[in-house]
This record gives sequence, C-alpha cells and structure tokens, in this order.
Amino acid sequence: MKKVISLFVIALLSLVSTANAQKFGKMLKQTPGAVSFTFRNEFAKDVPGTLDKVKAMGITNIEFSNLFGKTAPELRALLDERGMRCSSLGVGFADLNDKLETVVQNAKTLGAEFVRIGSVPHKGPMDLELAKKTIEDFNRFGQKLKDNGLTFCYHNHGFEFEPYEGETYFDYIVKNTNSDLVFFEMDVVWMHLPGQDPAAMLKKYPKRFKLIHLKDLKIGVPPSKAGSTPNENCVVLGTGQINYPEILKA
Repeated sequence: MKKVISLFVIALLSLVSTANAQKFGKMLKQTPGAVSFTFRNEFAKDVPGTLDKVKAMGITNIEFSNLFGKTAPELRALLDERGMRCSSLGVGFADLNDKLETVVQNAKTLGAEFVRIGSVPHKGPMDLELAKKTIEDFNRFGQKLKDNGLTFCYHNHGFEFEPYEGETYFDYIVKNTNSDLVFFEMDVVWMHLPGQDPAAMLKKYPKRFKLIHLKDLKIGVPPSKAGSTPNENCVVLGTGQINYPEILKA
C-alpha cells in the first residue's frame, strides 16, 4: 500500500512505551489521530476539556462518530480554537440512508474528508443476499457522497469474513463495489480476530483502504467473528497479538 490517508489509534498513546513509540514513529509519515470513541466517557462530560487533553498528547486529528451534544458548528469552533481538525465523520447506516443532507452538512462543517459507517443492518452472519444488498447500498452511498465532495468508507467489524468461494464476503464486497466510490477503514483487531492478516489485506487491496484503526489485542484471546471483545482484551500497541511492524511496512 503506497499511502494511508489517516491513521486513528484506539489506545491511549500516553501508555505506549517510549521504545515502541520511537520504533513505530519512524515508520509513519504523519502523526496518528484519535477516534472520539477512545475518549467517549471524557467527551460525554467535558468536550472542551477533553480536546485539551487530547491535544496535550500531541494529537490534533480526531475522527468523530458522536457530536457529544454539540452542533457541528459548535464542535468546529472548539477544534479551530485549538488548531485541531476532524478528518473523518462516523455515522450510522440509517443516518446515511435516511438523512444524507444532514450528514453532508455536518461533515462539511467539521471539515471532514471522509464519511464512514461501521455496520450494515443484519440479524445473523453475512450471506450472499446481504453481501449483494451491501454492494448496492455502498455504491449508492459512495456516489452521493462523491457528488458532495466527500469520500465514503466502511469500517469492518468481523462478520464480513464468513467464507465465500475460497475467500470471504469481505473480498466479494471489495471486488464488486465501485473502486472509485467505495473505500474502507481497516480495523486491525476486527480483521485479525476473524483469522485475517491485516498486512496481507493491505497488500491485496492497495488502493481501497483510506483509513485505518490501530489497536492491539491481548495474547491468548481466541479467534472470533463477533466484532466485539471486553475492554481488558485491548492492550498497548506492540504488546499483543498484532504484528505492527508488518502492518506499518505494508
């Protein structure tokens, strides 16, 4: 993969050891950002104070998936006051499907380049019918967002990796969506847990991943397609199962 537009770390960077920070830092072309979900409890109580805390860590780029009671103009003003930015806005499937104008307005107000969703409506494992519906929806979302100067991304959560014709439904979706309209935000844990290799996936689809969530998984946690795991299973980058040297090189 020649270029990753934005990297978001779901881990408190203040907890990363100096040695690991220096090692990983040399591999990155830009400072990683943070996902608002990492600081969700703090943002829920104090948005300005939490922005100050994040900036004090050296992080100025945030992917927001919640406005935490603020309007988009209010949140943009708080970011501007601190020299911070929002490069990606996470919304729900229903928001993008039913409230596109609001999503576009909020994303543009915040200055976001990307709009991403993290799931599609489903009641069980991914199957061919759902995969085909997902492709149709993603192409539609991608076109509408591109028409408004934005880029659509999908964040994987695990259930997309059910096997299909020697690969997975994730592969089927990537290969059958419009490569000019539909892009992806790799979550390395939700790709590793179902048994996939994040570094290999980056090399397999070098132009489709525009965003990436970096986090690590405690050694010994077994494979799963659930797309969720207790918080205590998420550990400091470089101390768990994830092969970060290979991922960052990819």
